[in-house]
Amino acid sequence: MSSHVETDAGLNGVFPVLPTPFHNNGTPDPESLARLVQYLIQSGVQGMTYPGVASEVGELSIEERVVLTQLVLDKAGHHRKVVVGGSTKSLEDTKRLLSALGPSLQKASAIMVAAPAGMDTAALIAFFSEVSGNTQGVPLMLQNLPAPAGPGLSANVLVEILNAVPSIHYVKEEALPSGQRLTQVLAKAPSSLKGVLGGAGGRYITDELRRGACGTMPAIELAEVHVALWKAHENKNTALVNELFTRMLPVLNIQAIFRWSLTKYVIHSRGLISCTKQRASGPLIDELDAQDVDAFLVNLRDLLIPDAQLK
Repeated sequence: MSSHVETDAGLNGVFPVLPTPFHNNGTPDPESLARLVQYLIQSGVQGMTYPGVASEVGELSIEERVVLTQLVLDKAGHHRKVVVGGSTKSLEDTKRLLSALGPSLQKASAIMVAAPAGMDTAALIAFFSEVSGNTQGVPLMLQNLPAPAGPGLSANVLVEILNAVPSIHYVKEEALPSGQRLTQVLAKAPSSLKGVLGGAGGRYITDELRRGACGTMPAIELAEVHVALWKAHENKNTALVNELFTRMLPVLNIQAIFRWSLTKYVIHSRGLISCTKQRASGPLIDELDAQDVDAFLVNLRDLLIPDAQLK
């Protein structure tokens, strides 16, 4: 599909969402988080995102988010682009978070804020205009979450917001069908929009890419495979894109159900985090599920960095 929107190479590629590792006592584990940043750099991703839904962001205090986000910016800022998650339960909390991040926010390439549910278009424009005044000039990314987590904004409403708030340079489209919505936004968006990224764990990545997505924000556990798929897409190797997507789909299907539990099981098995503790509620992988995951990962081992070589 052709569009008048030009892809911005600054946020072009794979930007996995880092999970938040915890100790067994439930406190954050910054050492494991630093290892995950290094793992993503080693995997060849173009950037990373923290915190987001896959980071159990709703279970973190503002104070914890500030410390952990600053760690990610410090460890990755000179090596990879970082999208900082700025969504909170209220506008005042978002402003407090961005203020508390202080000068470190300048290391971010974008600030991702979800559109709140329950607002009309005028209220959303006022909301993002207010957020924009607190970003220290860092571009905004509007995250369009589906209901019930978010409003699942239509393309027309998104474009109206983009026209009114030109500091929103990116959209992360997660309302379904994300591919069709992405096409509609790109066809109507103003030139201030630099690109639209996909999310939803990377489960619709092939459709999003062929429709003009500038990037994707999957969970972290298959970062190397997403990088390989992105390279295949850039090289216009459709057969390889489809092969790689098909090979990782069984793991993505399990991730759709178990979310943080699947992600943490995989990265713990690779020695990247100290334990699989999670704060967010949700189903946990049991022994039979783990056997399935292990079997599916065997089929991907040739694409993954050998565990012994992980730094």
